[in-house]
Amino acid sequence: MRLPSWLRAHIQYISVPFALALFLLLWQAIVVVNRYPIFILPTPAQVAASWLYNWERGILPRHLGITLFEIGMGFAIAFTFATAVGYTLAKSPLLEKIVSPYLVASQAIPIVALGPLLVIWINTGPWQNALIAALITFFPMLVNTIVGVRGVRAEYRELMRSYAANRWQVFAKLEVPAALPVFFGGLRVGVTLSVIGVTVVELLWADRGLGFLLNFARGALDTPLMFATVITLSGMALSLYLIVVLLERSIIRWRRTNP
Repeated sequence: MRLPSWLRAHIQYISVPFALALFLLLWQAIVVVNRYPIFILPTPAQVAASWLYNWERGILPRHLGITLFEIGMGFAIAFTFATAVGYTLAKSPLLEKIVSPYLVASQAIPIVALGPLLVIWINTGPWQNALIAALITFFPMLVNTIVGVRGVRAEYRELMRSYAANRWQVFAKLEVPAALPVFFGGLRVGVTLSVIGVTVVELLWADRGLGFLLNFARGALDTPLMFATVITLSGMALSLYLIVVLLERSIIRWRRTNP
């Protein structure tokens, strides 16, 4: 039996809420059948009640705002340096050969291990967390910038030279549009890593933010609040990722019309 055409066209939109409802029913059944206490595994209704209670009291919004600020600052720092350094290395193969071994070696250092040094050097909590997120996010965005600029085909560059295009015109009309698909791939990875980086740092030493709230809920055995915080983190990460996707689709419209 074949599904109707409208259903096949929208199956992905229908399957998502259906899968979520099935997951919640299964979760509820596991708690009821095994009679788990609330501090072991709360029901979905208890988690939802905890989320609403802490949101109305301003606890979740306050910590969410702090985490978003740290993510935004870390992502902005990584974006600025990754694009500038990446473009410079892409245009200078000799410089890339000199610098690349040090960049690759730096990735072998556990970024979180630099935390105590940042605590000594920078005495403001949000900036410490933002810098850790920037360090984690920097390398993937750097690599995608280099690959994107290097991926511009030689015949396109020759065509620009034949029209006597200057460096700015080559950059703005050829290199940037051609590198955008790969570059946005780096942005997708970067925004996800920035969320992970800030959350891990907040779990380790922060006194505010969603990571701190997770630690607080764990210490208080407030499992519904832990679940509510994880759901908030997941929703935030998904929203940031979708913003990058929508931005990509709005900027790279030609990719959908040209094969």
